[in-house]
Amino acid sequence: MVTLRTYSFIDSLQPQLAAYLGKTAQGFLPLPEQASLFVEIQPAILINQITDRALKTTTVVPGMQIVERAYGVLEVHDDDKGEVERAGAAILEYLKLGVNDRMKPVIHSNQIIRSVEPHQAQIINRNSWGMMILPGQSLFILETEPAGYVAIAANEALKAAQISLVEVQPHGAYGRLWLSGAESEIDSASEAAISVLKSMTGR
Repeated sequence: MVTLRTYSFIDSLQPQLAAYLGKTAQGFLPLPEQASLFVEIQPAILINQITDRALKTTTVVPGMQIVERAYGVLEVHDDDKGEVERAGAAILEYLKLGVNDRMKPVIHSNQIIRSVEPHQAQIINRNSWGMMILPGQSLFILETEPAGYVAIAANEALKAAQISLVEVQPHGAYGRLWLSGAESEIDSASEAAISVLKSMTGR
């Protein structure tokens, strides 16, 4: 039995998220303003089949294809939003599922640390692939299940506020996101991230 854990269409990748994916993913690098689709399924090995279906029916290219023990994650993108939507439709048709068969995101952790101490900023920076957090900035940390939804949360937060993308992990048992910035900007970013997750339909 196939479980559609994540099905998430991003209409326009924000520059920091596109840059982060380009730095960390091992596929074809996405560019700002391209449309993107994140799909996460179980069993993991089936991700190879849906990648094949998406690439044979559209012009999209994969930014990441991750096959873990339990879950498989695919990200595809294209300049043409219609091509990304068609890739999604082809994937759903292959799986014999609809959009509303996806799991709804659950927020497991939602926290803001205000005026981060210098030593904590240093240890976060040593373990991140994105922008640096500076002492005195605020830090927003989000943890979601399924993991793939954390990407759209990051994208909406970046649309809403002048913030820095410190780290985003859209695969694994849980998705995790770290954003930094001025206190008021982080408040706006957190509201946008949480709002988009709460608005998503599914089972």
